[in-house]
Amino acid sequence: MTTERIGPPLIAGEREMLRAFLDFHRATLAMKCDGLTDEELRRQSMPPSTLSLLGLVRHMAEVERTWFRRVINGEDIPLVWSDEDDYQVAFDTSASTRSGAFAAWQAEVEHSRRIEREAESLDVIGHQARWGKDVSLRLVMLHLIHDYARHNGHADFLREGIDGTVGA
Repeated sequence: MTTERIGPPLIAGEREMLRAFLDFHRATLAMKCDGLTDEELRRQSMPPSTLSLLGLVRHMAEVERTWFRRVINGEDIPLVWSDEDDYQVAFDTSASTRSGAFAAWQAEVEHSRRIEREAESLDVIGHQARWGKDVSLRLVMLHLIHDYARHNGHADFLREGIDGTVGA
């Protein structure tokens, strides 16, 4: 499996640029997982951390779901892997597989893309209950770009530790 990653445009409008950078970072996470077995994807970094590539994929499914479906779309739905809003459950990959984690993540990414496309503008407002604040779609997209970029840095180290592969 080889993930196609398209670089963001050098010149574009704000919304197109945000979409492109978010998709670039989504593809980067997928690339970091290309060619690895379920066991390798579950391999944890170093004690006491439970961080793994598969855990990052599951976590980002929760992030996509929370910010786009729950916050912007106002859907009253549980997290993907926890009915109690426990985001840490996503990092427990003991019974997880690539197919299950990636299917959930890709489904949430598609929901996110649809919600963003259907939004009238980046100024659409949603409520982030954990913060007790209203936020714009613009903030959500920037937040996700930041979150993916940070976790892709983690993914760099995790992948290098598995098989020595470096770079994006």
